[in-house]
Amino acid sequence: MGYVQKVLQPGETLVYEAELSWVGYLPGLLVLLLALVAFVVGGEMFGWPLWVDIVAGLIALVALYLLAAAWFTRWTTEVAITDRRIIHKTGFIRRQTIEMSVEKVESVDVNQSLLGRVLDYGDVIVRGTGAGLAPLKEIDAPLTFRSKIIGTSHHLGTTLSKTNQD
Repeated sequence: MGYVQKVLQPGETLVYEAELSWVGYLPGLLVLLLALVAFVVGGEMFGWPLWVDIVAGLIALVALYLLAAAWFTRWTTEVAITDRRIIHKTGFIRRQTIEMSVEKVESVDVNQSLLGRVLDYGDVIVRGTGAGLAPLKEIDAPLTFRSKIIGTSHHLGTTLSKTNQD
């Protein structure tokens, strides 16, 4: 059971759970490709000496570290929208959580690069009255995430105005 499931209040429902994009793995994958190129090209050029294997192995270790770090970050990050709040949790042992009431949302900004538009990821900034959430980096499907926030806050605002009129 994840953090979001543990902190749901009685009667609170989960609207949407976002994930970090897989693009966090790209640096590790590129370094792994570099290790492969170093191994093959170095071996062909120098007759497969031991030092080529060592250099390629060290580069591969760096790649594995980057891939493991990206996986761990993705595994320990939770971003969710409920019918009452937006929840962002990072970390494993040293956990950091930020929550904002959906009622307090003033605007939701999405920043996408060209690559982000093609691969459908981007940074989302939720601005609220008085404060905002830290930028949510490399969120998968950021426009869907924004639509869910806006839809939830709009629905909540409509419910609140009907309640106030009664």
